[in-house]
Amino acid sequence: MAKHQFQTEVNQLLNLIVHSLYSHKEIFLRELISNSSDALDKMKYLTLTDEKFKELSFDPRIDVEFTEEGNEKTITVRDTGIGMNDTDLVESLGTIAKSGTREFLGQLTGDKRKDSNLIGQFGVGFYSVFMVADKAEVVTRKAGEEKAWKWVSDGQGEFEIAEAERDTQGTTVTLHLGEEGTEFASRWQIEQIVKKYSNHIAFPIFLHYTKTEYDDKGKEKGKTPTVEQINSAAALWKRPKSEITEEEYHEFFKTISHDTEDPLFYLHTQAEGTMEYTTLFYVPKHAPFDMYQVDYRPGVKLYVKRVFITDDDKELMPTYLRFVRGIIDSEDLPLNVSREILQQNRVMAKIRESSVKKILGEFARVAQEDPEKWLEFIEQYNRPLKEGLYSDFGNREQLLELVRFKSTKAEGWTSLAEYKERMLPDQKSIYYITGDNEETLRRSPLLEAYRNKDIEVLIMAQDVDELVIPMIGTYKETELKSVNRSDAGEDLKSEKDQKKDDELKPVIERMKKVLGENVKDVVTSVRLADSPSCIVVDESDPTMQMAQMMKAMGQKDLPEVKPILEINPDHAIVTRMKALEDDERFADAAFLLLDQALLVEGAPVKEPAEFVKRLNRVMETAL
Repeated sequence: MAKHQFQTEVNQLLNLIVHSLYSHKEIFLRELISNSSDALDKMKYLTLTDEKFKELSFDPRIDVEFTEEGNEKTITVRDTGIGMNDTDLVESLGTIAKSGTREFLGQLTGDKRKDSNLIGQFGVGFYSVFMVADKAEVVTRKAGEEKAWKWVSDGQGEFEIAEAERDTQGTTVTLHLGEEGTEFASRWQIEQIVKKYSNHIAFPIFLHYTKTEYDDKGKEKGKTPTVEQINSAAALWKRPKSEITEEEYHEFFKTISHDTEDPLFYLHTQAEGTMEYTTLFYVPKHAPFDMYQVDYRPGVKLYVKRVFITDDDKELMPTYLRFVRGIIDSEDLPLNVSREILQQNRVMAKIRESSVKKILGEFARVAQEDPEKWLEFIEQYNRPLKEGLYSDFGNREQLLELVRFKSTKAEGWTSLAEYKERMLPDQKSIYYITGDNEETLRRSPLLEAYRNKDIEVLIMAQDVDELVIPMIGTYKETELKSVNRSDAGEDLKSEKDQKKDDELKPVIERMKKVLGENVKDVVTSVRLADSPSCIVVDESDPTMQMAQMMKAMGQKDLPEVKPILEINPDHAIVTRMKALEDDERFADAAFLLLDQALLVEGAPVKEPAEFVKRLNRVMETAL
């Protein structure tokens, strides 16, 4: 036998799982049966589409056996699915080929309840057997290959692989149960677990047990080996909605998503007419941990006439709905549809378009009828929905009604529609401020005048806001204006402000000369009340945060964004600068007004050492 070490991340996961992070140990059987079902799905597809396998004798089934007598108790799950070779065994049972694994492990909190949800989202599947087993053996043979292989591990850091024997393709998993798992080696337990979690698996699950027979007086008269099918083996999504219970919907979600919690909500559609297809979509209660990974795992499985086609195609759903889990089953697609054909297939395009509209319609219904549930949704999925504003122009109007924002007036989240209802009678625009920290934005000097005039400003602290919101332009004929930009202040100006502007011209000209290339302009501010200065950007320039974000994304050759410095004509510092004759002291004050405005907005000071020297000189004079 060849010995192998588990990947470091697998060891960490095993350690967490074995220490009973799952609230129900029984799910190990659900995971094994789910894996067998996936393997049978793939094998069935090959027998229908690949010439090499069409003549193969294929009896799709899952068999469960157990031993309950003697010192050692075992459970065995056997299937006739696609099977694995030695390379597949290492990749599937020894490593986790996900770039997001480290980030996932970094999110673990030590709180068992929270961590079990995270692990459920991660879909550790097979590793859950070590909650109940001291040793696991996997004997498997890949379809189309002669060799079989055996994988053995006690879940303690190593596994062994050696050649083995198996009559047909498929996989057999045998668990040698430890103290934590002996209770599961019984007919009653296995039957209950399968009926609870796996009744909807579309292949027959047979339980092997010994039936004891008794005579009329209750005396045992013999034992008969018995094999009995213990699930309905009907595709749940094809059954009439009226016949499916809430619990069945929830358990099916847990099987396809490997989640441990019930979904937030679901949508089951059976379309008939020119196109026939069935969809069953779920929204998980918590966002998948890899939602922001480039190699995120798609959540929708495609079937054609109940034959599994793929679960690894990102084209089945738009990227911004990548958190949706579920099934699409078409009656009209060809069975041998390839991934390349899928991307151009008209039937698939129509199913996708219709599915997106149905999903967004369900979102709108939940938002209107169950605001509390919608807030749960927003906490998890607001950001990807905003991506849709950028990428899905056809559904932008509907998405604008669904996304939510923080605000200077409303508690929690608010919609654009609610903002519009609260607008002042003479207010012309919807105002917003963008940045990367909500609390910093709430304290921004840019909001002072808006607050004094009782004008609401939306707080947009998600990185995607910088990209998406300027593209929207208007909402129901009302312009959206960023208070970070120079033109937003025009709405606040009055004749009195123009007079102050004229009075301050000498100071402004002097500051422009001193600050030179460090600023694009120096102007009198109409939006400051308590602060002496603030920075904004020209309406044609990217904001400071956008420029920093683009640099972080690798765009090195961007032209430097120069801020416009706004100064408060009523502030004591500015009025004293009018009478300040000492050029060096004036220059120190001018640069400090610029640097402090940059710091407040979370932008870097250009020359920190010079900033400190100026600050020290001004403090020395003041003291």
